[in-house]
Amino acid sequence: MRGKPYRLASSPEAGRLIDRTRRLTFTFDGRRMTGFAGDTVASAVLANGERLFGRSFKYHRPRGVMGLGADEPNALIGVGQGARHEPNLRATQVELYDGLTAVTQNRWPNLIFDIGQLNSLFSRILPAGFYYKTFMWPQRFWEMLYEPLIRRTAGLGKAPTAPDPDLYEQMHAHCDVLVVGAGIAGLAAAEAAAARGAHVIIIDENPRFGGLADLGGAVIDGRPALDWAREVTARLAKADNVHVMTRTTAWGHFHDNFVGLLERLTDPDPAAARSGTPRLRLWKLRAREIIMATGAIERPIAFANNDRPGVMMSLAGRALLARYAVSPGQRGVVFTNNDDGYRTALAYAKAGVPISRLVDARPQAPEALAEELRASGVMVSPASGISNVKTSFGGLSIESVVVSPYRAGQGRISSEEVIPADFVLVSGGWNPVVNLWCHNGGKLRFDEQLAAHRPDRTTARMRAVGAANGTFDPAAILDEAYAAGEAASGNSSSGALPRAKAASHPTSAIEPIWFMPATGSYNEGNKHFIDHQNDVTAADLELALREGYQSIEHVKRYTTWSMATDQGKTSNTLGLGVVSGATHKPIPEIGTTTFRPPYTPVTFGAIAGSHTKQLFLPVRRTPVHEWHLAQRASFEPVGHWRRPYCYPKPGESRHDAVNREIVTVREKVGLLDASTLGKIEVKGPDAAAFLDRIYTNTFSTLKVGRARYGLMMTDAGFLFDDGVTVRIAEDHFLMHTTSGGADRVTAWLEEWLQTEWTHDKVFITNVTEQWAQFALAGAKARAILEKLGTDIDLSPQALPFMGYASGTLGSYPVRLYRISFSGELSFEIATPAGYGRALWDALLAAGAEFGIAPYGTEALHVLRAEKGFIAIGDETDGTVTPLDLGLDWAVSKKKPDFVGKRALDLAYLKAEGRKQLVGLLTEDPQIVLPDGAYAVETPLPQPPMRMIGQVTSTYWSPTLKRSIALALIREGRKRMGQVISFPLSEGKVIRAKIVEPVFYDKEGARQNV
Repeated sequence: MRGKPYRLASSPEAGRLIDRTRRLTFTFDGRRMTGFAGDTVASAVLANGERLFGRSFKYHRPRGVMGLGADEPNALIGVGQGARHEPNLRATQVELYDGLTAVTQNRWPNLIFDIGQLNSLFSRILPAGFYYKTFMWPQRFWEMLYEPLIRRTAGLGKAPTAPDPDLYEQMHAHCDVLVVGAGIAGLAAAEAAAARGAHVIIIDENPRFGGLADLGGAVIDGRPALDWAREVTARLAKADNVHVMTRTTAWGHFHDNFVGLLERLTDPDPAAARSGTPRLRLWKLRAREIIMATGAIERPIAFANNDRPGVMMSLAGRALLARYAVSPGQRGVVFTNNDDGYRTALAYAKAGVPISRLVDARPQAPEALAEELRASGVMVSPASGISNVKTSFGGLSIESVVVSPYRAGQGRISSEEVIPADFVLVSGGWNPVVNLWCHNGGKLRFDEQLAAHRPDRTTARMRAVGAANGTFDPAAILDEAYAAGEAASGNSSSGALPRAKAASHPTSAIEPIWFMPATGSYNEGNKHFIDHQNDVTAADLELALREGYQSIEHVKRYTTWSMATDQGKTSNTLGLGVVSGATHKPIPEIGTTTFRPPYTPVTFGAIAGSHTKQLFLPVRRTPVHEWHLAQRASFEPVGHWRRPYCYPKPGESRHDAVNREIVTVREKVGLLDASTLGKIEVKGPDAAAFLDRIYTNTFSTLKVGRARYGLMMTDAGFLFDDGVTVRIAEDHFLMHTTSGGADRVTAWLEEWLQTEWTHDKVFITNVTEQWAQFALAGAKARAILEKLGTDIDLSPQALPFMGYASGTLGSYPVRLYRISFSGELSFEIATPAGYGRALWDALLAAGAEFGIAPYGTEALHVLRAEKGFIAIGDETDGTVTPLDLGLDWAVSKKKPDFVGKRALDLAYLKAEGRKQLVGLLTEDPQIVLPDGAYAVETPLPQPPMRMIGQVTSTYWSPTLKRSIALALIREGRKRMGQVISFPLSEGKVIRAKIVEPVFYDKEGARQNV
């Protein structure tokens, strides 16, 4: 609600972070406002007299600022315009800059007059989980009404539709010690670790280090804690072994101390993003040790209408005053159950902002603090609580506060006192920020004195210090932090850092209070808000319990409590307290919900990094790619590669080009760029035994200088990849895989080595891009190699089919393999990638007199289909075994074990009726079957028909001058000679005869010459 400006005059107690000499202009929902350099959007808007920041998700209730920073559940705004608009930013964390454009969310047509607030009138019939019951009937309404309505109302902010113009980057780093949080605990721990020689990275999500040193009132070495923090920060920034990072959030902790960090690089300078500076940087950090100094978050207290604009956390109110010289209103009330609320009331009294009452739920007020407050003119009411707030029409602003007597366990209130006030500052205790601790399995314990969960045990190399560990006394914080830093450094020989000393800060015990009773229907808890963003009330939690939900995780999901964008930072423990009161079970018995990453939202832009547009999936090109371009090759994607499909000549169609290339290979000689073929080096004393377990056939018996075709299966028994593996030396193998399979197979091999066969001495190296590889296929292949000159004996006796040799070809170092995927005399020639283009040119020049010509992938596929060779991904679909393809000869019956061996004995993989690989010849030789066409035994006028298989590969064969196809047909090998039908659209049926899958040179005479 718009009111009087709340910016206070400059004073030692107010406005530490703002620069009043630098006035900034911005807009908030189209309204022009001014602020100062150093403001956040929250402080600047409040200073302009605006309390209303948004509407809640479900009931569209008006909401204002509640928290201090990342804990803010209410004041979510969209910042920026057009493609640079970003929704759901917390106004408490958005740094103000000149020209900033901010809009509120979840309201229509505007923030004051929001039609969605009608939902509040029906709150009685819209409790938690109502959608599970409401949208069940009538069934036809789902598509007509329910789904469109839900889709329109879901979500908060609006995502931009234009492409994101900003840049993002990602970095990998490692360190000895990562310190998360740069308050006094984090600074002390970082300095202690660095002093002992550790490489330290210290981060904080805020624009500056110091944490709450300016608000806590601590005294270190006889001076304010903030002064000490500034000195330590300066020393750390100058240290060679320390990396200091502000505006950086540790959003996730994973296995082996792998931590995700998000660094904001252009806050608060959007011009930097427009000039090319990355907006966000995602760090992937591995730390030997982690010190968690993440502090604590103040928690609210549930009382009637505790969600109204003007109700905020005590520390947030104190920060507004001290840092930005902003008051939430003209006259306030502080509601607390601990000593910190008194410090807030004193700060406001000293700044000249009237505090009508300090309401303390505890039976007795701390004497010294209470006397100081009374001396400042603030009345103290112990054993009391706020039972309700009274608001203006529409609930847009607070007009008064209802105070009632309170004692722990009471069910209703006996009397009420109405106190004029327009803001309320609440302090219900402190919750250590334990998210990172829990992300990777860390356990918590409930501390009865704090009435909060704190770190207990973890298997990670992580230590919690300071408020994150439930330690709040400054002296104890420093002792704990110094000890943790020294221990984490891993160096006990260096001298200890001289330790700063802090004055102790004795405090009285808190009085846990989760639910403040009220009068009338308000005492039912349906206006006692727990999760402010999702409108989850105490009544909702109690309803979930009555509905039969016992697990706290089920209660969470039924009500959506702690599932908002703040992930329960303010609502989690408060909700547990309400459930505890309703079930009469202690909180430790109830447990807690699961903390999952990210700690705060991470944008898709940061996750994608630079992997967008052309870099989203970088196209791999062979060393001969430019030559292919010059020949006007027609390309196709093969995995991440671009390979020539064919080389059409002027006036020639792709089909004609493919046919010409096939005939060239069969009658003369062809040259194929096979550099994309997966190439994986497997080396080590256990390499042979390792391959025996990976492949279905045996490789330990393979002789040096020989190659063998092998199959890999998944542990479920299905064909995974295939290829030819060469034994280069006793402990050195080169595995060939499919072009799209090299990365997948490498990861597969590493997974087995790192999880199952950890004692094997084997190294796996993917060298696909280190070698150019060409297939020279055709009767004149040997003659071309001899013409180039080589020190390798090319005779069939010295280099037979499936043989290997290394040496030089012309002036180029090569590995030479007698491998054929075409059925012709063929040599595959591998050379280091840097020699690739030159060797390619030399081969073409030497083969010119023999009619050499390049051929592409489609010709390769027709050539292999004529020979009945399978292609992974064509003849396989993840459900095919080697036996289905007639490759049982490649499955060892002698080896004791290999991946997938046991699966092949499963009944359903051995059962009759499985599809088997066969060849097909259409009755009309000129008709080519469509790829993927379904086979049926008896065609019918319309579906359904009994399908018995499908075409896997189908081509026109210029060699055979007819169409050919490979197919998987149920019990296909028993159907040899049968004619089956393939129904197509418009009633067309193609008939084909089942034959052996090898159509050409079944004896293999042409490849063995």
